[in-house]
Amino acid sequence: MFDDGTGRLRRALVTMPQPDRGSRAVFYPSHQHWGVLGTAELTKSRRAAILALREFSGHPAPAKGGRVEVISDVPRGIGMGSSTSDVTATIRAVADYHGVALPREEVGRLAVMAERASDSIMIDDRVVLFAHREGVVLETLGHRLPSMIIVGCDTEPGARVDTVAFRPAEYDDREIGAFQVLRAALRRAIATDDVELVGRVATASARINERFLPKPQLAQLLELCRRYDGCGVQVAHSGTVAGIIFDPRRPAARENAQHCVSRIEEWGLVITAMIGVQPTWADLKASA
Repeated sequence: MFDDGTGRLRRALVTMPQPDRGSRAVFYPSHQHWGVLGTAELTKSRRAAILALREFSGHPAPAKGGRVEVISDVPRGIGMGSSTSDVTATIRAVADYHGVALPREEVGRLAVMAERASDSIMIDDRVVLFAHREGVVLETLGHRLPSMIIVGCDTEPGARVDTVAFRPAEYDDREIGAFQVLRAALRRAIATDDVELVGRVATASARINERFLPKPQLAQLLELCRRYDGCGVQVAHSGTVAGIIFDPRRPAARENAQHCVSRIEEWGLVITAMIGVQPTWADLKASA
């Protein structure tokens, strides 16, 4: 929860990109029937397509409706942004059919309208603090995140969090004050390429989130992080996924990350990622 500069408090987040996963959408237009067809699990994507079609209703020869197909390798329901990935790809596919390149912020606005809450993967040219229930960028924090290695896992295999039904956290004044400090710290971490500080910010945010959506393995993950020279732990605030952050410039960083993978698997948890987040956002795959 952050002050937007006008004295208004808004819920907002910073997205951790995962370049090796994403969604691809194909839009098949129809000039005969209204509405958008798609499989049952594509409810949000169909809604996104309808909203996008309305945006282009004044376009020459607009489609009345159509059909959406989405292929995705993003795990569902654990806080990895699967629905936003689908929705973003769908909006871009409809825009592509109309020959329009929508501004990133406009894609974000439509995504929030389609799914009520959205992360900021469509803002892929910079790091932003994104009001995920309003589709508004509160602040550009920098050009890119530092290079990092992330070991991700599902802390509750089989559990699923419905983001739409999830009750938003009710932060107290102390927590809101802490978020302001963390915002400034993250801004400095990005400006100075400081992975250690990014990790401390993420860990502090994860600890605050324990009051609202606790991660059963957070204490164990923090202990692994300390034992293997990690920088911190980041979590999904509306999901079950968590990740240990490593600085790839430190000695044995990749070996330490692999040790963490082995320990986590011994606990019976599912590894969702072992990735190197590089200093570019160009490989994000949510696309038309």
